[in-house]
Amino acid sequence: MFDLHDDVLNAYPVFDGHNDLPWQIRKDYGSDPAAADLATGQPLLQTDIPRLRAGGLGAQFWSVFVPSRWDHPTAVTATFEQIDVVRRLVLAHPDVFRWSPTAAAVRTAWADGLIASLPGAEGGQSIASSLSVLRELRRAGLAYMTLTHNDNTPWAASATGKPVDFGLTGFGREVVAEMNRTGVLVDLSHVHERTMHDALDVTTRPVIFSHSSARGVTDHPRNVPDAVLERLRRNEGVLMVTFVPAFVNQACADHRAATTAEQERLGLRGAPYDPMGDAEALQPYRAWLGANPRPVATVDDVVAHLEHAREVVGVEHLGLGGDFDGVDELPAGLGDVSCYPVLLQALADQGWSGADLRGLTSGNVLRVLEAAQDGTSVD
Repeated sequence: MFDLHDDVLNAYPVFDGHNDLPWQIRKDYGSDPAAADLATGQPLLQTDIPRLRAGGLGAQFWSVFVPSRWDHPTAVTATFEQIDVVRRLVLAHPDVFRWSPTAAAVRTAWADGLIASLPGAEGGQSIASSLSVLRELRRAGLAYMTLTHNDNTPWAASATGKPVDFGLTGFGREVVAEMNRTGVLVDLSHVHERTMHDALDVTTRPVIFSHSSARGVTDHPRNVPDAVLERLRRNEGVLMVTFVPAFVNQACADHRAATTAEQERLGLRGAPYDPMGDAEALQPYRAWLGANPRPVATVDDVVAHLEHAREVVGVEHLGLGGDFDGVDELPAGLGDVSCYPVLLQALADQGWSGADLRGLTSGNVLRVLEAAQDGTSVD
């Protein structure tokens, strides 16, 4: 038997695929990382410095998310602002974080006991259909771009967007090619299955799914079908399994679909999952929620996705993408960033070896980041 910290986390700390802390800092703390009081613990968030340390984090793709419904020129400005939030997060805590937009810089940060910090854009709205903007984002340190968020872009179909008759358009293929050339990781979370296949057809570099799970376990459009997972092996990419209850537990997925249907029936569509507002108008909806409480996902659900994906594509193509501070509920036992060791121990109890877990925590995604950036140039 191996020791989780000595044999795994000390040498291969967690390199997580997606954390929405920068958006929470923008929304709740006026884009000021210092105001979030992360050093002493922040119970209003799922992420703070003590819990990052407890969770064994060594590197984080920080999501520089902006809503896909925003007009795209506004989204471009906001994306640069979000990258600035990540930079100022690093500057506010130089004894904890280091700006590390390359694989080599990640390794150096680990050697110095710091958490490598890399920005990832969540949705092609962030480039406003401009390869020039894409290049400038790369010059600003952008490490990956998710091709869509919840809505389609003019050149890529989203898993949850309005039905269209394409995955990637011709321009969408140009975007992937330019990402390959400049060293921006292609992230296929959030995209339609057709988009997944189109991107895998044209990419010359490994891709990631920064925060998705397996559709063979939970039937949700945000998850990855087995046919795509099988292609991920040939591409040498990585699925970074997420913890979102509706993506890892079928009862939670069904409940979310029923919730959406009830919102539509009551004319509340577009409201948050548990909306606040006019109490009288929301009373029927809240009564429905009271009669239909959300199911609870567990660590075992996440383990099931990792086990399934391992069987389909192999352990060397797996990573972790928790989506902390991007969701209002998480599986029991995985409620914040301190909980990665809980999941890793559960996998060890299922027979995963130290080598398996070292690949899962960071070895696999670091390999992909190196392959995506090797020999690239933004000039």
